[in-house]
Amino acid sequence: MKKVISILLILLPLALTAQDVLPSVKVKDLNGQEKDIQELVKNNGHKLTVIDFWATWCKPCRSELENISSLYPDWQKDYDVQLIAVSIDDFRTQGQVKPYVNSQGFDYKIVIDGNRKLFRAVNGVTPPMTLVVNSKGEILDIEHGYIEGNEYVLEDKLAELYKKN
Repeated sequence: MKKVISILLILLPLALTAQDVLPSVKVKDLNGQEKDIQELVKNNGHKLTVIDFWATWCKPCRSELENISSLYPDWQKDYDVQLIAVSIDDFRTQGQVKPYVNSQGFDYKIVIDGNRKLFRAVNGVTPPMTLVVNSKGEILDIEHGYIEGNEYVLEDKLAELYKKN
């Protein structure tokens, strides 16, 4: 019985997949202005959007965003992509988001999903979690977690999806 439960606990996250289309959910930019995530994706003039869920307290999240930073200008040029980094920091740590982003000099759109409504709507469990979405708002790819070098795997997926879309 313990083996069955262990197997179910391992497979459960794999069974949790996001819906096919990005939901219409309000997030806030760093100035506190509400934005609809669908509008940020659909009306941006880009073919693909990478949505990266992260938090200031998540070391793999910070590593991923920092490592993508040097590749991002080429991704924009080669794959017509934008990156939206969605902080899931809650009220206790949201004050750390803007200073961290400013200290890193990220060239991404940064928004805050403080109530995690968007994160839950796409079946997020733990950050980091990365979605690739087309200009129609269709979710094309989902990645959970981050290990050093995954940014190159993401780049390969962007190249493949760019050709298909």
